[in-house]
Amino acid sequence: MLQLSGNKSQGDGPPATLVDLRRGDAAVLDRIDLPFEDARRLMELGFLPGARVTAGLSAPGGDPRVFQVDGSEVALRRETARRLRIRPESRSGKARKTPRAEKPIR
Repeated sequence: MLQLSGNKSQGDGPPATLVDLRRGDAAVLDRIDLPFEDARRLMELGFLPGARVTAGLSAPGGDPRVFQVDGSEVALRRETARRLRIRPESRSGKARKTPRAEKPIR
């Protein structure tokens, strides 16, 4: 079992998982609790600790469900999504942009 974590602090209560997201909700992936090969494959698809994940459509009955990560849409079964722990996004919900140095006009 491989446990990768992007956050050292633990909150109160059990951590939320991708299953807890409603369509259109976004969160930050905190930890992957899956066997090594499964975790590695998800990381290759963009599910890395610290990545922003948005819940999308689901099949009738809710399984599988589409999640948007790293510019791609990936369908995950409920059993797998339940093993990906999440934390809330920052308040702004946007990644910080670094300001560019402007060139002087000559």
